Amino acid sequence: METSSKKVGVLVPLNANLEEDTSNSIPRVEISKGINLLGRDVIPITDKRLSRKHVSVIVFADDSAEVLVEGTNPVVIRSQDQRRKKLLSGQKLTIRDGDIIELIPGHYLFKYKALDDVRKKSSPNKQKRPLTEGDQDEPLTQKRLRQVSEDEALARRLQTELNEDTQDTKNSAEAIRNFKPSEDKIPQTFRLMKVKGLQPWANTSSVSIADVIQGNVVIAVLSNYMVDIDWLMSACPNLKNIPHVLVVHGESDGRQANMKKHKLENWIFHKPSLPIAWGTHHSKAMFLVYPEGVRIIVHTANLIYVDWNNKSQGLWMQDFPWKNQDCLNKASGFETDLIDYLSALKWPEFSVKLPELGNISFNSFFFKRFDYSSATVRLIGSVPGYHTGSNIKKWGHMKLRSILQDCVFDKEFQNSPLIYQFSSLGSLDEKWMSEFAFSMSSGVSDDNKKPLGLGDPLIVWPTVEDIRCSLEGYAAGSCVPSPQKNVEKPFLKKYWAKWKATHTGRCRAIPHIKTFTRYNGQNLAWFLLTSANLSKAAWGALQKNNTQLMIRSYELGVLFLPSSTIHAHAFSCTENRTPSENIHVSSSKTHEEKRTKLVTLSSLHTNKMSDVITLPVPYELPPQRYSSEDVPWSWDRQYKKRDVFGQVWP
Repeated sequence: METSSKKVGVLVPLNANLEEDTSNSIPRVEISKGINLLGRDVIPITDKRLSRKHVSVIVFADDSAEVLVEGTNPVVIRSQDQRRKKLLSGQKLTIRDGDIIELIPGHYLFKYKALDDVRKKSSPNKQKRPLTEGDQDEPLTQKRLRQVSEDEALARRLQTELNEDTQDTKNSAEAIRNFKPSEDKIPQTFRLMKVKGLQPWANTSSVSIADVIQGNVVIAVLSNYMVDIDWLMSACPNLKNIPHVLVVHGESDGRQANMKKHKLENWIFHKPSLPIAWGTHHSKAMFLVYPEGVRIIVHTANLIYVDWNNKSQGLWMQDFPWKNQDCLNKASGFETDLIDYLSALKWPEFSVKLPELGNISFNSFFFKRFDYSSATVRLIGSVPGYHTGSNIKKWGHMKLRSILQDCVFDKEFQNSPLIYQFSSLGSLDEKWMSEFAFSMSSGVSDDNKKPLGLGDPLIVWPTVEDIRCSLEGYAAGSCVPSPQKNVEKPFLKKYWAKWKATHTGRCRAIPHIKTFTRYNGQNLAWFLLTSANLSKAAWGALQKNNTQLMIRSYELGVLFLPSSTIHAHAFSCTENRTPSENIHVSSSKTHEEKRTKLVTLSSLHTNKMSDVITLPVPYELPPQRYSSEDVPWSWDRQYKKRDVFGQVWP
């Protein structure tokens, strides 16, 4: 802690009557010149809302003092018993003798009492501090600039002492403010979904369901696990005007009967077969057919209110035109991924009438009519079954492995770490975790074409305190449905890392998004946005000496990779934009090949550069590991400490 030995004041703990708390449960805190860190490391309070380094009280050479909020929760400063200012993370305010600091609004109150000689110095009737050498003729504006410079220098030193990321905080704090991808770059990235109750900046470039299902849709395929028809129709009235709607879902028989009561005449419901016990149809996607082409959306939200309003979620979307007649038999990797997956759903064929095509049979092969050559992602699907032979590489983590094995990555990703972030944890063992990590670590380095090597994974997972203090309180925990027997396995302790999303304003919006990535600093080797949680059911488990992959559930995700293809103009089904040819960078000299670079919101690279693709990863990288006091959320535990709504769990 950067302080001098000179004591200039004290923080006095107060009770509810704003009188000094004499119970001795919380001691006085001495304040010296320089930087004084306050938090659970200094004050004996176990409340996890209080960070270990919650605030700094900084005392300058002239004995003036200010409070800087270091933690994620707001702090209130009030004077003369009146609330004066709520400070958010990163904000600061000058304090004076007698001011009260509420470390958590309404809780843990401390009064700042300056020592007598300090009060005399700051009294307006007393002589101001003597001018230092060179101050006599210093203009007022220069004095202000000097003070700002001193403040910034103190802040920089404080960050170094706390071992925080050394990059410019202006690029990371509220970083999503600057995420405004051009129309041409939208298909190459993904977007977060809007969350109610957040600051407006936190929803920059975020999307709602009405932003997605729009325009003259003639056929809609809605693929999901949970579907609330009443909410869906109210949130997206345009659905009533679509001639053909197919809902592929995973609802139970009881819920299915209720859905049918509310469906429109032109809607068809289909629940894909689940040949292996404990599987689900869990994929979350939309396929919207327009007279101009098709819009494909892969996302992470159930079709229910809370998922589209209260959670941290992600969504990728791209529009594709119809194929030219001379290209009908041409296919891409994306098209193969798509047709393989849709064919596995086996929905009942039905007849549709389309402009210029007349009556046609609507099945999975209908989607071969579109030109996917501009796709910058690959689809990673899972379908239930015992997959053998060549099919073992078509699904689950083996599909991801097979694609990554053929990819060349920058040498900076050799043995770089992995992130698994999801909202439900299966029953796992160390053998399967090694199998999964091997797939996630596939790929070769561009300098020697050798394998990248295994990466050490961390699991980003909300703590009990994250759930309790979330926008929904404990109710948010119902969408993080993992039991103690899965979460509290001893071998998992080394993997736990915190959900911290200050830069996207989503610390309190509990994640339902699922993401997997390999990274180095703020650079990403690859990134997967998916419906798949961390489970054998979703990703598959190798059997029979690695000759068979057993998967229980349907899942779908999009894999972002560095690309050597530049897409000059993005096609749109709802705007007057025509597709253009893709520009493939020559790879005759591999070392000169120009590839796109995937980065996070906190990267120093600018998204305006044509070869930089910014992905709005909602959590901070690298993540903080759990402390000894952090407890991973389990939904079948009892929690008696009341949440933000005064509720207990269950």
